[in-house]
Amino acid sequence: MQTNKIWLSTPRMGGNEQKYIQEAFDSNWIAPVGSNIDYFEQNLENYLGSHHVAVLNSGTAAIHLGLILLGVQAGDTVICQSMTFSASANPILYQGATPIFIDSEPETWNLCPIALEEAIVDSMSKGVTPKVIIAVHLYGTPYKIEAIRAVADTYSIPILEDSAEALGSSYKGQKCGTFGDIAVFSFNGSKIITTSGGGAIVTNSATLKNKAIFLATQAKDDAPHYQHSEIGYNYRMSAICAGIGRGQMEVLDHHVGLKRAIHDFYVELFKDIKGVTVFEVPNANYETNYWLSTILIDSTETDGITRETLRVALAEENIESRPLWKPMHLQPVFCNYPYYGSSIAATLFDNGLCLPSGCSLTLADCDRIRVVVLKLFKK
Repeated sequence: MQTNKIWLSTPRMGGNEQKYIQEAFDSNWIAPVGSNIDYFEQNLENYLGSHHVAVLNSGTAAIHLGLILLGVQAGDTVICQSMTFSASANPILYQGATPIFIDSEPETWNLCPIALEEAIVDSMSKGVTPKVIIAVHLYGTPYKIEAIRAVADTYSIPILEDSAEALGSSYKGQKCGTFGDIAVFSFNGSKIITTSGGGAIVTNSATLKNKAIFLATQAKDDAPHYQHSEIGYNYRMSAICAGIGRGQMEVLDHHVGLKRAIHDFYVELFKDIKGVTVFEVPNANYETNYWLSTILIDSTETDGITRETLRVALAEENIESRPLWKPMHLQPVFCNYPYYGSSIAATLFDNGLCLPSGCSLTLADCDRIRVVVLKLFKK
């Protein structure tokens, strides 16, 4: 086995992160306040356009605060895309609300607008209107923006746009993170840019941004002593992490370019292998960062080779790959909650694999991956 492990998605520094971290030390602003936080938020706001950003210590914290800002309380129901990471759904339970999970559609692998409307209509027939729709840009690919918005507007339900994986992606030229009533990003170690751990909440108003910051800093009232009239959280990003973020924003576009080049490598690698399909966006309206490059394997066309066969073959050569997200409605912790749709998400999980997609992937790494694939498929 090769000793040098090829990871699924490792961080890549741009060079100026250390400079901004040093600024925080030199100015003694290492708490969750200071110029690094201000600059990082401004960088993100400039990138997105006319939106307001508050940086937090995780994308999960951003989803939780997003639900709070949209009024979710105990006893409410929240619709959530099933094909996603558990961080999209866990905060629903933090609030004491009930999740309703929705199947994927086959073009973007995201929230199915038909199943979404079925769930809403059925819920309303029982006297309950869902409070929020959580729609995810899976692996950086925008969900069906117009179709989901049309359903949401028909029933006056706000959208919490989970853009954790989609910084740098866009739909019809508009950047992901600007389509929802509230949106979130994640900056953990595997994302397109990283702050080590971190996230952001994106709102349409300065008032909502300030409310998010208030809640994220323990909801301290304006008083000379510590006074609290609301429940608060310790969710603000540190100035050290924000310094990393400032440096990462300088290389965001470069990282997107690298991710797309990696995707192109896999398209070329699998183009003559029957039964293997590299995921690509449906049409030119979608611009994805290809945060992770993914494939589907149809074992009926590959002489029995499955996604697990390939995963194990790669692992034997110290190359990490992972199945697609296991849908939430199939998870032990969520399996008793309502689900609407068919078996698209489940089939994607059964047949799909995420391939090494880190921005630090080298030509030598690609050669190692190529050798495993061609040997397995006898090409």
